Order: sequence, then C-alpha cells, then structure tokens
Amino acid sequence: QVQLVESGGGLVQAGGSLRLSCAASGRTFNRNVMGWFRQAPGKEREFVASITWSGSSTSYADSVKGRFTLSRDNAKNTVYLQMNSLKPEDTAVYYCAVMRLGEYAYWGQGTQVTVSS
Repeated sequence: QVQLVESGGGLVQAGGSLRLSCAASGRTFNRNVMGWFRQAPGKEREFVASITWSGSSTSYADSVKGRFTLSRDNAKNTVYLQMNSLKPEDTAVYYCAVMRLGEYAYWGQGTQVTVSS
C-alpha cells in the first residue's frame, strides 16, 4: 500500500507561482511513474503531468506545457510540481497518483489551488 499526501496549495493571483509537493510513504514508489491530475468544480478530472521513475522523462498536458515543471526526489519519496504563470483556469483540486501495473492505483487526498484574476 502507498500513502500519498499533497501539500503546497493555496490562493495566488494570476501570474503567480506555487509549488506542490506529494510525499509518499508505505511501499517504495521510486520505481513507479508518478502523475498529477486536477479537477475543477463541475468538470472531469484531467491529467496534468507525469514523470518516470528516473525523472528522465516527463509528460505534460498542453494546457500547462511551458508553465509547469514536474520533478522528483526518490531519496525523499517526494514529487514536486512547480507551477508558474498561473491562470484562473488552473483553479482546481490537484491530486498526485502512483502508477502500478499500468494504471494510477494510489491517490492522494488532493490540495486546493485557487488563482484569482
């Protein structure tokens, strides 16, 4: 079992930055793809970014490409999502997840990000 705890969310003005963290405990996760998703009110949950276990490969949704950067520190069992140039449409609850056997099997409780215009 893996436990994931997100932190770093908050209220920020448009154009500002936030860094989200996702700390994992339980089973070792440093061989797994990690991902971030978000869900805005009334909308489906959507993919934001993912990173391979080595950190050598990342993938981003088009909506955040060039503004968000995902990194991981396997020694600390933590993944970081640096979010710059935030827009009001980035407002959502952000979730981290761990992939196992090809699907995201473990999820955190989420952290709220609110971007004011």
